[in-house]
Amino acid sequence: MIQRKLKVFAMLGTLFFGASCAHKEMDQSMAKDGLNLNVKKVVLDNGLRVLIYENHKLPIFSYYTFFDVGGRYEEGGTTGATHFLEHMMFKGAKKYGPRQFDTFIESNGGSTNAYTTFDNTVYYESLPSHAIEKVVDMEADRLQHLLLEKQSFEKERQVVLEERKMRYENSDRGKLYLSMMKEVFQGTPYGGSVIGDKKDVENLNRDQMREFFKRFYTPDNAIIVIAGDVDADDTIKMIKDKFGDIKKSEGLKEYKAKKDDPKRYEFKTKFNRSVRIKGQSKDPTFFAAYKGVPIGSRKAYAMDILASIIGQGESSYLNQKWVKSNRPKLAGVYAANYTLKNNGVFYIWGKLLNKVSLRSFKKDLSRTMRSICKNSISERTLQKTKNKYLVYYYNNVQSNSDVASFLGDLEFFYGDYKHYKKELEIINSIEVNEVQEVCKEVLSKNERIFVSIWDKHPKR
Repeated sequence: MIQRKLKVFAMLGTLFFGASCAHKEMDQSMAKDGLNLNVKKVVLDNGLRVLIYENHKLPIFSYYTFFDVGGRYEEGGTTGATHFLEHMMFKGAKKYGPRQFDTFIESNGGSTNAYTTFDNTVYYESLPSHAIEKVVDMEADRLQHLLLEKQSFEKERQVVLEERKMRYENSDRGKLYLSMMKEVFQGTPYGGSVIGDKKDVENLNRDQMREFFKRFYTPDNAIIVIAGDVDADDTIKMIKDKFGDIKKSEGLKEYKAKKDDPKRYEFKTKFNRSVRIKGQSKDPTFFAAYKGVPIGSRKAYAMDILASIIGQGESSYLNQKWVKSNRPKLAGVYAANYTLKNNGVFYIWGKLLNKVSLRSFKKDLSRTMRSICKNSISERTLQKTKNKYLVYYYNNVQSNSDVASFLGDLEFFYGDYKHYKKELEIINSIEVNEVQEVCKEVLSKNERIFVSIWDKHPKR
């Protein structure tokens, strides 16, 4: 369940691979009429934020809960606690014991899941409309009375360890990604794995998990978003009835302010270096990682646009240069701007073709980065990316689940679900020279960490 959605939310991320002009008519319509979501928002006395979006086209709804806790709040010895706790949230509470949560949802034709990131933990389910009251009751139960039963705790520990093995130890791509994050964010709360270090996962105990749960799983640290065939006023009454008496946290605001001190997230590592990892791959795969910025700034949006122009889709600059050219060097390539709450990383991923020299390619990469800002960014490529952005927004309001996720992300990262209007204004106002300047600042100096994995690399 770890990072099932990699939230590179700020704009394009890897969501635009393959986006085309097929939505041209929708783009024009949205540009003319704008996006306007009718949402009812209330904040309970205990700090719980509730957003309801009514959609009565079909008798179904989606229910999302966002908690402001992720890997960034873990310390030495407790890495992976957030993700482990996510698993345990499905293992029973006081009123609805083991398997009752999943059984009810499955027996009603619904679905449920969750994901953990460095910044948050999100739970979600989709069901027929008649189940709304029961779902509210079950969610309130596990927020207050999570069991953390010993047998299921130990069983789930093994599940998490197997997940880690599958994603990292036995996966070259996973090893490469984890190494890139550790190298770029060395010495910061983002410099590791959301699943956690193996030793920590092996040694986490129920008392530690209980304290973690009590500290972060509180109404003032949560956002509930419901989209679908529900009555907003009736649903809010249900939530007030079930959640209203739950006490808010003690001292959490101050604790989080200390943990989110910007100094803790400043880059502490040395760039302009290479890291080699021994792997199974017969051909080298790499990340070229550059300094990023936190989510939400104007610079972050310009970097999102830059990533799309140079490395997202078949017509992108790097794809045309290294994959689709008459003398290709890569089997695949993409660029992304991974924006987190307190920092970020801009990266280029690629896999070399057989018999292409890694040393020679690194020199080519450096030369390309020195000229890419001038050669790739134009009025045409900028407008194409802005059109893609409109497609992205349209695609993110097509289903109840999409709308709930979309609104929850905005409310979580920006404190206002209506931030999408501001985002559109920012994107539309960014001009060619601005993207070029950001490109020069991020890429042209070649300040990067080049992380590669290959079966010919020596063991570290």
